[in-house]
Amino acid sequence: MSAATITMRHALVTGGGSGVGRAVALALAGAGIDVTICGRREAALAEVVRESDRIFGIAADVTNEAAMTSLYSQAEAARGPIDIVVANAGMSGSAPAQRTSLTDWQRTLDVNLTGAFLTVKPALAGMAARKAGRIIFVASTAGLKGYPYVSAYVAAKHGVVGLMRALAVETAKSGVTVNAVCPGFVETDMLEESIQRIVDKTGRTVEEARTSLASTNPQGRFIQPEEVAAAVLWLCGDAAQSITGQTISISGGETW
Repeated sequence: MSAATITMRHALVTGGGSGVGRAVALALAGAGIDVTICGRREAALAEVVRESDRIFGIAADVTNEAAMTSLYSQAEAARGPIDIVVANAGMSGSAPAQRTSLTDWQRTLDVNLTGAFLTVKPALAGMAARKAGRIIFVASTAGLKGYPYVSAYVAAKHGVVGLMRALAVETAKSGVTVNAVCPGFVETDMLEESIQRIVDKTGRTVEEARTSLASTNPQGRFIQPEEVAAAVLWLCGDAAQSITGQTISISGGETW
């Protein structure tokens, strides 16, 4: 996709210090868009910032409404209105539902669902006034089906998909589109953490754990962050202006 097909000029990508967020930020920057990335780890943000002179980092916690309001103020003062929002920040853990503590449950919803809401809320009024904007949630196949031992994560990602659909209806006549990309297991640090949990809890080898997770994808492989970024980039383009309210499964055919 050439930069000429994207008229948006300034994007926000949460969780931009690694994994999918980093890949999305680099793809958008490569298309000529100024990108503000945020996350809680300043060092990780700084590493991504060094990869492109179009990427700028601001440390912020997506679960903190005041912090997200401040982020918007800083970023828009420096680079103009944010007209692309990619709500990517997330976290996961695993435990049988009966052994999931209320603290772990709440933290998972706070980061994955409430954090997604607080990420996009400050953008809505401005996008509606300008009659243009792209909101993209990085959800998961866990927003489309159930998986065992991650009930809080599945509930949160189903909530993200529901939030996306509600916002898509609210904004349908405003020139704003709202969609979600739903990857299967992506080759990121979060995946490595999941593999290590399986190893620790089951005694399987790393290779056995990787094979087990990869087998959920009918193609028998893990999704690459750049594949998710390519879908996000397309949704930001002018050719996708009629695409809203959709969940795009990036899963090798696991879900659709």
